Amino acid sequence: MAVFSWQFANLTARCPLPTANCQLKMDVIQHKERIILGIDPGTAVMGYGLIKETGPKIELISLGVVKMEKIDDHMLKLQRIFEKTLALIDNYKPDCMAIEAPFYGKNIQVMLKLGRAQGVCMAAGLTRNIDITEYAPRKIKQSITGNGNAAKEQVAAMLQNLLKFTETPDFLDATDGLAVAVCHAFQRNPGGKSGNKKSYSGWDTFAKDNAKRIV
Repeated sequence: MAVFSWQFANLTARCPLPTANCQLKMDVIQHKERIILGIDPGTAVMGYGLIKETGPKIELISLGVVKMEKIDDHMLKLQRIFEKTLALIDNYKPDCMAIEAPFYGKNIQVMLKLGRAQGVCMAAGLTRNIDITEYAPRKIKQSITGNGNAAKEQVAAMLQNLLKFTETPDFLDATDGLAVAVCHAFQRNPGGKSGNKKSYSGWDTFAKDNAKRIV
């Protein structure tokens, strides 16, 4: 409701007197829809979730995982991630993508592989010219549960309660992907804090922000 309240106040400031035109604008704002694709990248299992946001309301469209345990070649795993991400974009036509940033761990090889997986997902989104926003794992958990150190099970339980689905996914990676999408929806309020995120709307903005990574 905080999102709509801000938009209402902003609209009222521009249209102080109640007119049919202002009412029409308010209705458009209140019922504007967007589809958000959330992805938790991984080289063994990639989780994803799609939600539809209509004004202050969000509802579940789909969630699932892409399994890659049986693929031995790392490059073939990246190909699978790219193709599946493109398929999700083409099938559901999301307005934007939210993706979890790789966590900083002690195992350099694991971080490198996760970074590649994330980069391939982002490349798929940039290929289709959709906006991409990156969130730190702690930011996602904080947005969903109020605790940046929450366990995966806590995040999944909160999402089940919020989106009213009862089935338990085979992999918690699925709800992790869904959590990224819901986290992005919660940032819609411009007055809220949106730290630990980066947004890209195309190759140019990505290249500008990652100049040191381009050869």
